[in-house]
Amino acid sequence: MEVAVKSSLTSIHAPISVREAQFTKPKLLSFQFHPRPNSSISRMLKKTPSKSKLFSTMSSPVPSSVSTESMEQPEAELEAVPQGEKFDWYAQWYPVMPVCDLDKRVPHAKTVMGLDLVVWWDRNESEWKVFDDSCPHRLAPLSEGRIDQWGRLQCVYHGWCFNGSGNCKFIPQAPPDGPPVHTSMKACVAVYPSTVHHDIVWFWPNTDPQYRDIITKKQPPFIPELDDPSFTKNMGNRDFPYGYDVLIENVLDPAHLPYAHYGLVNALKPQVKSDREGGGPIDLSVKKIDSQGFLENQDHFGDTKFIAPCISYASSSPGDAPEKERKFMDAGPANWQKACFVPTKSDALLVGYRRWFNKYSGGQVDWKGKYCGALPPTSPREQLFDRYWSHVVNCRSCNAAYKGLNALEVILQDASLAFVGVAAATKQKANTMVVMAVVCFAGSRWLARFIFKNFHYHDYNHAFR
Repeated sequence: MEVAVKSSLTSIHAPISVREAQFTKPKLLSFQFHPRPNSSISRMLKKTPSKSKLFSTMSSPVPSSVSTESMEQPEAELEAVPQGEKFDWYAQWYPVMPVCDLDKRVPHAKTVMGLDLVVWWDRNESEWKVFDDSCPHRLAPLSEGRIDQWGRLQCVYHGWCFNGSGNCKFIPQAPPDGPPVHTSMKACVAVYPSTVHHDIVWFWPNTDPQYRDIITKKQPPFIPELDDPSFTKNMGNRDFPYGYDVLIENVLDPAHLPYAHYGLVNALKPQVKSDREGGGPIDLSVKKIDSQGFLENQDHFGDTKFIAPCISYASSSPGDAPEKERKFMDAGPANWQKACFVPTKSDALLVGYRRWFNKYSGGQVDWKGKYCGALPPTSPREQLFDRYWSHVVNCRSCNAAYKGLNALEVILQDASLAFVGVAAATKQKANTMVVMAVVCFAGSRWLARFIFKNFHYHDYNHAFR
């Protein structure tokens, strides 16, 4: 699907600066990753003093036309489409992780489309590799292992070593003068096709050898702005505890910005302000829709494209997503239009997305039997809005800041004790030492609160914003 401007769980936005000759205002880009039922997001951000507007790009090979001018609800029944038009979830490139947040010294565990992956840097081939996160010996997770001195991926359980092609190169328990059991095909690790595109590691979710050179036939979606040096980009990632379809709905819903993100982002100001937040009509219309996504036109934001299944230029607010997901599940995938009332053009993207999801994917993600569809119990807010495990541990810049601030907290505590000791040992400038001790202690307590609020958990109440 992070270097940068860090947003809270309820603020996922991505302004990007653009050439003045092309646009009068900068545009917004939010790059969405959906690796598992708990969705992960990567974003590109650029601070700018001016207003932003949304935009996107998408390729549509043979689109069909759909208009939402009259705001028709999504189809009540799932449409039957030819098998060739059905969306194949396992014939797509998926973003795994921004390169900026990957450490070449260690393997990384990721879950995408229900597949357990290990991402690691093969210094012999100077490439990021994506393997099945399972050692063929005793199925131990290779992501718990290490990169050995020869640049091979070593299993932590029994020390088996693998090269960038997935071949086993060393089995410590095998006698050197015995049969070369490490050359057996059963000793190999399954390797997924992978590539680095737009400074993001992507993978193809099929290890069949026929897809080894899939990159020559089909590439990940190309977004010209991400390779344009006149644009500024920053990347990041975060896991959210709710499902793919609810995340996409949030992403494609600009009308929620002035309310769910009040005080956090700059939303467009209507000509006539009817309330404190400044929400107003948004004229949206879906122009084209096919199995690969849809094209949409917004009166203020410009053209927007949803590239199925996981790329859009938009924003999302996950605050109430878990409860919405449960209500949608109770209504059933084909009955979204019965559970929700979407009468205005600002809901056109949601209608278009549900039409795509119902028509081309049967209203559900193809998890290949890995998930039964039942939702787990709703987690407490402290877990839903956790920042440390959902982001900080996977973000190089935030992780470094977290460690540095924790070290500073310890230094302040030690300094406070030292000043107390000096004050007790000498009567000279004792008052000054006591004051310094109090200042250091108070600083350490304030810093501890700052660390918890920004790197662990910060609750909020919309009513008091």
